[in-house]
Amino acid sequence: MDFLLNEVLSVTRHRVRQFVDAHIIPVEDQVFAEDRAGKRDTLKQLQARARADGLWVPHLPPSMGGLGLGPMGMCALFREMGRSPIGAKVFNCDAPDQGNMDLLLMAASKAHQEQYLAPLVRAEVTSAFCMTEPAPGAGADPTNLRTSATKVDGGWEITGRKWYSTGARNASFLVVMARTSPDPRTGASMFLVDRNAKGVQYVRDIPTLGDQVLDHHEGEVAFEGVRVADDAVLGQIGDGFKLAQVRLVPARLTHCMRWLGLAERSLELCKKYITERVSFGKELARHQLIQDMIARNVSGIHAGNLMTLHAAWMLEQGKPKEAKPYSSMAKTHVARLLCQVLDDAIQMHGGLGYSDDVPFGRWYRSARAARLADGPDEVHIITVARDWLLGRLDVLV
Repeated sequence: MDFLLNEVLSVTRHRVRQFVDAHIIPVEDQVFAEDRAGKRDTLKQLQARARADGLWVPHLPPSMGGLGLGPMGMCALFREMGRSPIGAKVFNCDAPDQGNMDLLLMAASKAHQEQYLAPLVRAEVTSAFCMTEPAPGAGADPTNLRTSATKVDGGWEITGRKWYSTGARNASFLVVMARTSPDPRTGASMFLVDRNAKGVQYVRDIPTLGDQVLDHHEGEVAFEGVRVADDAVLGQIGDGFKLAQVRLVPARLTHCMRWLGLAERSLELCKKYITERVSFGKELARHQLIQDMIARNVSGIHAGNLMTLHAAWMLEQGKPKEAKPYSSMAKTHVARLLCQVLDDAIQMHGGLGYSDDVPFGRWYRSARAARLADGPDEVHIITVARDWLLGRLDVLV
């Protein structure tokens, strides 16, 4: 087993880390303040610098202006971007746009790639992925899908309601999952829908535990007899569930990569504090209970890194089906790990950790969604247990 990055990837990873540390982290608060004021001047300056440095959309092929690094390369770079909550946005790799780019590259027609993908790659527009629905609609169980697409002359009519459609408020277009037949396997299809199409109603920003910044506003959207043409279908009618899985397995890993980067940065901030703060006659770092927290979290980050790399390697080997339970294992572990690292960081900092003078509370409020996004813990646990019981999952690989 070779755990070393090749020279090109190693250099590129180092460049991204330097970019994040030198240019992004120092202006995080400024970017957030501008966003609350309806401005994006600093963000646009950072994005222009990322373009100039050849680090724009690195997950895409060179023909699209990216670096064509594949899942393993994405692991290396996205971990570094994830050290800042705005890092992915600077490099135009943020969710849901990054996953939608991959989906459009794979399943959209040439015409739709020009219409939707090209401006998305240039960061001229944003997008949203509309799959999750309020109860009793689709959530952890996608077979509860209630939004329907009915065949009409020249196209389809979409009716239903979605929520947790990240970025839908300001999106230019939406990728909408709708039921096109009662078949449990082939009964769903994906449609490209203009955000301003007649019948698309943005209901509200959903109030959440975490801060809603940049394009990470969780939206509720109603579709009331929305008409789309026949060519608005992504892939073929009936491909919805299949395309969702193709999109979601890599998306889980990209989340893991970013979360690992934030977990590592959190530990770095802890190191500075516990090696300076004296309590009960010695630095906090010399107390065994603090050392236990550090060792547990360092080991957890390393384990999550290996899980993510292994699942990404399987994708590169052309084994997406085999990678699914490993991606579930990685996603569950890393999501819980991030929450634990931040909780421990607050504890190690005491009263300071509970204040907003340090970022752990803000980060934790957003990180708690990690255990729900792209499938709650329980669904991934079921997947891992089922596949192991059926002999489809090796734990010693």
